[in-house]
Amino acid sequence: MRYAVDRSALPAAYACHCTDCQTWSGSAFSTQFFVPEADLRVDGVVVEYAFVNPMGRVSTQRFCPTCHTRLYNGNAARPGIVNIRAGTLDDSARIDVPLHIWVRSKQPWVILPVDAEVWEEAAPLASLARLAARTSI
Repeated sequence: MRYAVDRSALPAAYACHCTDCQTWSGSAFSTQFFVPEADLRVDGVVVEYAFVNPMGRVSTQRFCPTCHTRLYNGNAARPGIVNIRAGTLDDSARIDVPLHIWVRSKQPWVILPVDAEVWEEAAPLASLARLAARTSI
């Protein structure tokens, strides 16, 4: 299965250091970015897993049916917007990651960039809007 994002430039990503992202990624954090769902084209079948998150909203995760890599998700709090895992891009090394959230649970050996915007928990909407306006790749 493959996916494509119909945009000339992708928005910058953020790194989430929450314990859920650490567990689901098998790493110290996950990197992701938001795009309108209409800009995402998926060729093939994805597996969906939905659950109610701690804030009481339904989060629908989408996985590759072959390797079970988590590719993107939607959330009832953000209808029409998907959150793509930046590490699943063909050229993920070029993605810009200026924002780090849930750093209160980051691994102690992770060193954040000195110029990064950092939040102990979730970022406020104004930070996410700045991130969406900034482009990567």
